[in-house]
Amino acid sequence: MPLSLNEIRERARAFAKEWAGEFSERAEAQSFWNDFFNVFGVNRRRVAVFEQKAARFTGSSCGRIDVFWPGVMLAEHKSRGADLDAAFEQATDYFAGLKDAELPRYVLVSDFQRFRLHDLETGERTDFALADLHKQIGRFGFISGYQTRSYKEEDPVNLQAAERMGRLHDALKAAGYDGHPLEVLLVRLLFCLFADDTGIFPRQSFHDLIVQRTREDGSDLGMWLERIFQVLNTPPEKRQSTLDEQLAELPYVNGRLFEERLPLADFNAQMRGLLLDASTLDWGRISPAIFGAMFQSVMDAKARRNLGAHYTSEKNILKLIGPLFLDELKAELDKAGNDEKKLAQLHRKLATLTFLDPACGCGNFLVIAYRELRALELDILKRQFATQQSVLAHVQDHVLVDVDQFYGIEIEEFPAQIAQVAMWLMDHQMNLRVSEQFGENVVRLPLKKSATIVHGNALRIDWNDVVPAERLSYILGNPPFVGKKEQSAEQKADMAAVFAGVKGAGVLDFVCAWYLKAAAMMQASPKIRAAFVSTNSITQGEQVGVLWGELLARGMRIFFAHRTFRWNNEARGVAAVHCVIIGFALGDVTPKQLFDYEDIKGEPHRLLADNINPYLVSHADVLLPRRSQPIANVPPLIEGITPLDNGLLAFTPKEKEAFLQLEPSASKWFRPWLTGNDFINGKVNYCLWLSNASPSELKAMPHVMAKLAQVRRFREDSKSSQKFAVTPWLFRETSIPNKFILIPKTSSERRKFFPIGFVENSIVTNSTLYTEGDLFHFGILSSTMHMAWVRTVCGRLKSDYRYSAGIVYNNFPWPELVDDQRRAAIEAAAQGVLDARAQFPDATLADLYDPLTMPPALVKAHAALDKAVDAAYLAAEKAAGRKPPRLTTDAERVAFLFQRYQALTSLLPEEKPKKGARKRG
Repeated sequence: MPLSLNEIRERARAFAKEWAGEFSERAEAQSFWNDFFNVFGVNRRRVAVFEQKAARFTGSSCGRIDVFWPGVMLAEHKSRGADLDAAFEQATDYFAGLKDAELPRYVLVSDFQRFRLHDLETGERTDFALADLHKQIGRFGFISGYQTRSYKEEDPVNLQAAERMGRLHDALKAAGYDGHPLEVLLVRLLFCLFADDTGIFPRQSFHDLIVQRTREDGSDLGMWLERIFQVLNTPPEKRQSTLDEQLAELPYVNGRLFEERLPLADFNAQMRGLLLDASTLDWGRISPAIFGAMFQSVMDAKARRNLGAHYTSEKNILKLIGPLFLDELKAELDKAGNDEKKLAQLHRKLATLTFLDPACGCGNFLVIAYRELRALELDILKRQFATQQSVLAHVQDHVLVDVDQFYGIEIEEFPAQIAQVAMWLMDHQMNLRVSEQFGENVVRLPLKKSATIVHGNALRIDWNDVVPAERLSYILGNPPFVGKKEQSAEQKADMAAVFAGVKGAGVLDFVCAWYLKAAAMMQASPKIRAAFVSTNSITQGEQVGVLWGELLARGMRIFFAHRTFRWNNEARGVAAVHCVIIGFALGDVTPKQLFDYEDIKGEPHRLLADNINPYLVSHADVLLPRRSQPIANVPPLIEGITPLDNGLLAFTPKEKEAFLQLEPSASKWFRPWLTGNDFINGKVNYCLWLSNASPSELKAMPHVMAKLAQVRRFREDSKSSQKFAVTPWLFRETSIPNKFILIPKTSSERRKFFPIGFVENSIVTNSTLYTEGDLFHFGILSSTMHMAWVRTVCGRLKSDYRYSAGIVYNNFPWPELVDDQRRAAIEAAAQGVLDARAQFPDATLADLYDPLTMPPALVKAHAALDKAVDAAYLAAEKAAGRKPPRLTTDAERVAFLFQRYQALTSLLPEEKPKKGARKRG
């Protein structure tokens, strides 16, 4: 194990004293470097060689590197007083003769009395005298194992490590070593490679065993790995006294990581080379939170194409754990200041907190939560130490936070194994930070404690069997997003089991089941708080009433939330996901924090709320029902026509012309036939609209009659359409106005406004909605006020808005008591929008409302319309004696609309469902 920093400092002082008078480059140089490595407790012969022959950039002759540690450090030694710049140039000149994997990160030059250390990765250069070596030992963490590292998600070493392990995985699998043994083997190798670079093992001991003791053809590598694993699982007192010296240096790891006996893996030269290639990376720079998910991805060919796409970024994890628990703990630390009693109390509290991620994957939420808890503990220890007169002895005894406070459930075995190891890796990284701070080596070996990661179906097991509710503090994570249509039969069965007895649960996203299971834990132990990353669909449309109706009935309340933001891990070819983060608890928790995004790809701003409702709006808890009639006195919104014709009565322009060549008399019966997508993109198709055709007119068109015979057969084949087979010339609905406002059911989330418009003499399909409104209604529906409502309450189809009559239109609070002047202003502004569109007759609505191509004239017209619509709402508030609200953001607009909704609906009688009514969207 590494020496303590205090001991390294004392050795550095002794080294400087011993070599203070030396000056000859060759006479004692090798002894000098042997003693230099010994300062850090490292046997030079284990890691570096003298006089390594290497080609040079300049000249044709080869040179000899004074001290060479492949892949880590190259040292060049000169006589006292020599030019260290020239020494550095000579050192880098040798790079021409090195393989890529051997290129060092550090170049160290010395003349006995001076040192100059170059970090080629950061570009940092450090000069110091021999006498000051003890002050600079932190610079040599790459030797001692106390290296301070920053762990970045985008650090290429994460990706390189995953890819190299992936190549080894592929080679072993192709040779027939597969399944559970392969997964366990790779997890063990991951631990060993990390341990080799971070001081868990003697420096490079695992690498040296592979290089020095196994054959180049790889034939005995499997046997050596099994031997190494046995030693790592054997306590020192139970090892034979005749155990090989190199193996005996390995520590006892325990933790059950090396307990299982695996089938022997047969390696070849290529596989051995792949393992050695992986070992050349600096595994101490690996981020356990990120690498685990990447590591999992390499096992799946499809996932590997988007390597890095499947992890939850640290930034998004911190968005959740901050308001869930971390911000509160940090505030407690700030309040404690340097008060020893308060610090000790907070420290004990940290050690009692427990965490469950019931869909933990590779453990990234648990790993980051653990890291932050340990960082907070380190801050406490630093403050406690700063108030004491003596050095903090036996610092390891003061580290109370441990991995056994963390629990997870994961349905797949391999990620569950990775999660457990990732927690150990993070534990060691945090131990290194403690070691660096207090100068005492902290290594928790053997592994006596571990995170509890249960391999199982979280929706079928009792979470109390993983961690009893009374012992649990927090539930957190990122459960899977699977919409109702994408759910497998097994997932649907899981949902049915969790939501047994809950009416309407068939519409819910898969993630909702985790909310209900978490609620059950809270009901058993009200102190528990929970937060999940979820698809934003659970806060919109028909899901809200079902899920949140049940959660609110059980006493759950939201105490923080991130409104919709765009979750994109920047992986090529990966679609962005629109997410929310919801923190909830049993009963009232304050403060209530709402994080809103003006730009869903940007940063949020924080708002304090009196209450956060299920639509993530700062307002009372309201659940919008699916209404059959509008709450305002406006025309009804009706779903378009359902043809029930299997496409037989629909025609493209070319098909129409070809049909009229056969049946010229059918010309009068053709009408434009619009889908929502056609309307937005300026396309027109046609249909045979025969609702007013007499029997004689129909019989006079034999080709039309042939079509109708096909329609009849199609309808007869389906139970749901059989009753319409008797009138094959009619669509399911037989009438439609000549002029109306058309609203497509779906529209891209990129558009600021729903592209609606007036349509005349056309038949529209059931992918649209229509209403017999006028310019006033068009103006309100085209306003930012209405769009704020749409974005908040409408359902989604993938990420697109899905407009509906029952939830969106019929619940929308229109402005009240609009006088003639205000109404005329809205109508004039609405006409201005239509006029602005008309300036671009060749542009489709898709072109006009694309954020990148929306014409300035149309932007200006919409701004004028918003001003007129806002003025109507504000005038109504003023007339009623109420304080006019601010209406500058979506959050403010929607909060106001919910207030008006609640006021308006409190005056309405309870709506009773009607049978046989025309469907209204």
